[in-house]
Amino acid sequence: MPAMGVEIITLESKPVEQTTEFVGTIKSRRTADIQPQVEGFITRIRVKDNTVAGTFTVGKRPVALLYAASSLWVANYLGNNIMKVSPSTGAVLATYNTGEGPGGLAFDGTNIWVANRLSNNVTKIKASTGALQGTYAVGKRPVGIAFFAGSIWTANNNSNSVTRLSTAGAVQGTFAVGRAPFGIVGAGDSVYVSNFFGKSISRLRSTDGFTLGTYDVGDGAAGMLYDGTNLWVACHGDDVVAKVSPATGFVITKYATGNGPFSIAFDGVRVWIPNSGSDSVSVTAAN
Repeated sequence: MPAMGVEIITLESKPVEQTTEFVGTIKSRRTADIQPQVEGFITRIRVKDNTVAGTFTVGKRPVALLYAASSLWVANYLGNNIMKVSPSTGAVLATYNTGEGPGGLAFDGTNIWVANRLSNNVTKIKASTGALQGTYAVGKRPVGIAFFAGSIWTANNNSNSVTRLSTAGAVQGTFAVGRAPFGIVGAGDSVYVSNFFGKSISRLRSTDGFTLGTYDVGDGAAGMLYDGTNLWVACHGDDVVAKVSPATGFVITKYATGNGPFSIAFDGVRVWIPNSGSDSVSVTAAN
């Protein structure tokens, strides 16, 4: 067969700004999976019987959810805002502007902190009033954010680093971690960071950011939580959630999930894992 000419076309990447648009994942030369990028709503699931108790409209591409100060807080990545939502009714109580691409949320007891992935900073908003308290630069593409040991910690996905801020917004340190840090959580005397492309978690001493260890967990290490005893890591590339000892970094066990787990939550008894690629939620007992 004679060689055929190939035309090369340069494509410009940009966010999908309408929820009616679709995104394709190429599987081969003949097939592709086509699905909506993100729906603009949140779903409420009743814990006692795992039934859907409501679906509530929020903003453009909601990517993070936090319960704090008696309300739900939703980060709308394409809306450049967060919404305060009633947990009982799903009604949007208020909307507050943030930086560009809000994608992570934390609470320090008084303020909501928002990690803005596209503007490389964090926004501090008073939970009781919605008043803007400040905007502070961190590393490139902060994805994860946590309040621990009296400080704000951000996982900077494109800087391979963690930034520590005082609650007044002053930089207290920047610490190297693995490739593409994603999730971040505090436990005991340490801060743990999941490294998405590093397939690992990094353990930092909370007093000075010194690296105490790096532990293999699985491909696409993403969302993290601490249940009071163990760490849990959603491994997006392996379609599993890993249960990890915080003391040793040893993977105690792995549980299969749906396709593409990213985030993770704990209700006090069970661990919940939303599966981004299969429109489902997996649940397992913590102990």
